[in-house]
Amino acid sequence: MAEFPRITSRQHDVVKRFREAAQRESDDAVLLDGEHLLSEALRASVHIDTVLTDEAHRSSAGRAQSAGATVYDATAAVIEAASPVRTPSGIVALARWRPSPLEQLLRGTDGFVVALCGVQDPGNVGSVIRSADALGASGVLALDGTANPSGWKALRGAMGSTFRIPVAVASLSDALAAAGAAAWQILATVAQTGRAADTVDLRKPTLLLLGSEGSGLDPDIVRRATTRVTIPMRDGVNSLNVAATAALLLYEARRQRTS
Repeated sequence: MAEFPRITSRQHDVVKRFREAAQRESDDAVLLDGEHLLSEALRASVHIDTVLTDEAHRSSAGRAQSAGATVYDATAAVIEAASPVRTPSGIVALARWRPSPLEQLLRGTDGFVVALCGVQDPGNVGSVIRSADALGASGVLALDGTANPSGWKALRGAMGSTFRIPVAVASLSDALAAAGAAAWQILATVAQTGRAADTVDLRKPTLLLLGSEGSGLDPDIVRRATTRVTIPMRDGVNSLNVAATAALLLYEARRQRTS
């Protein structure tokens, strides 16, 4: 088994780089905590820059080294200092990833793109990306006020799907303009008064807008959509978590497109 240089100080420059990546979320350096997320990034040919590993995860670290990463053995205290996760997994990495261009998502005649408006919980952002990947969407858009999909919490919630499906960051106005220019239908999710999801033709190229966890979509955004869509629920229940709403509508789109 390969020998890696060892880091024992929590103040090491490499550890500082990990801390900065966890806090900054402003360039293409992303932080990956956990063997699964690292493996998914490697499988998707994401460039891995640096890895800190404990003894139990040296095999995964070796695969990263073979792909060009710099790998360090690290004490538990060092990994704890480098990782923002409350209970670190024992292996943490810095990788290079950038969102896709908006134009890549909103083109073609059969796309289905989920657009998040003001979804502030990065865990929800990650969950939506994971569902979009699993259920065959062509991409996910993070629009105004939405948590950064490249943040460590969102990446962890997506469980590697961020590296398999196009994910873009854009303004709402640019997304609506691009969808309109491509003649896509624009669906706005509303808790009530919309058409039932199974009565809307989701086989058409579609931009699906989902709003924030608390208030949903702004009424002005709803007015700019071509169709309002609602998930029928029993009396007494007036809303669903945004990730659950996305999963249900993605499932309905997949059902229609594969039936």
